[in-house]
Amino acid sequence: MQNLNETSGSANLSVIVKVCVVIPFFCIFLYCIVIMLHIFASHRQFLESSRYILFAYMLINDTLQLLTSVLLFLLVMGQVRIASVYCMPLLFFSTATFQNTPLILATMSLERYVAIFYPLQCPPAWRSDRIWIIILVLLLVSSILPIVDYSLGKVQPGVDFLSTPVLCKTVVLSTSPIQTLFKVTLNGLFFAGVAAIILFTYMRILLETRKLRQDRASVGKAMHTVLLHGFQLLLCMMAFTHPITESVIVLQVGWLREHISFFNYFCFILLPRFLSPLIYGLRDENIRVYMRRAVPCWSYTVAHRTRALAKHRGR
Repeated sequence: MQNLNETSGSANLSVIVKVCVVIPFFCIFLYCIVIMLHIFASHRQFLESSRYILFAYMLINDTLQLLTSVLLFLLVMGQVRIASVYCMPLLFFSTATFQNTPLILATMSLERYVAIFYPLQCPPAWRSDRIWIIILVLLLVSSILPIVDYSLGKVQPGVDFLSTPVLCKTVVLSTSPIQTLFKVTLNGLFFAGVAAIILFTYMRILLETRKLRQDRASVGKAMHTVLLHGFQLLLCMMAFTHPITESVIVLQVGWLREHISFFNYFCFILLPRFLSPLIYGLRDENIRVYMRRAVPCWSYTVAHRTRALAKHRGR
């Protein structure tokens, strides 16, 4: 009886620690996203640039992904069971927005490629007034994939889709071997294509920096941005290795499988989304200027340093 209580207490403590790790990161991320989206909506110059429009779209997509992902995480941690009819929309949005992320990264890399190689003759589809067409295509592609995936599944025996409460996990709707084969094949082709696009744009921009004698700064920034896209894509791809990593770590280290699942979830699903506003927002001088005005503590620190510097120079 005592051992049972100790095991139960250890499990409860583990759940509390995991929730206390995820929720603060999520709140900080959401705070940064709200500020950035407010900046985009309040200043017209951002809405006239395809680059910033795609960045805002990525922020909205990552926010939806994190909202559904964190909600599913809390439901699983609390062992809350809901009917499949309510579980499916959550899993659909989580999967669609997750698969949309690499598409957005590839599109942003191509946008930098177009901006470098066609600065004066930008193709019509990449102009700020028509970039929404590309965004709609990305939405359509990322939505079709989970629809096809879930349509291949079969309802488990004894489970009523409308009333039977289930633990809301992907395995609930992924019961067919055909689904597993479909997802493995699709994800391999999907991410290989995106990686090829990012690698192509990076190499082309890298070669262009050696040719150009002027405007090297903007080309260098574009090259670094594409490289960061590749890093984010790598983190996203690592999420699909969790069955292998979980099995290897369990055998070699002896960790509990749920702890390894949480490690993969935090590092390869949440962390790439947490990095988005930091990588792209705070690196951009135009956004950083408005962020200094919008964040109270940042504004106070900047103003205090400015006054101290002016006072020092006055002496």
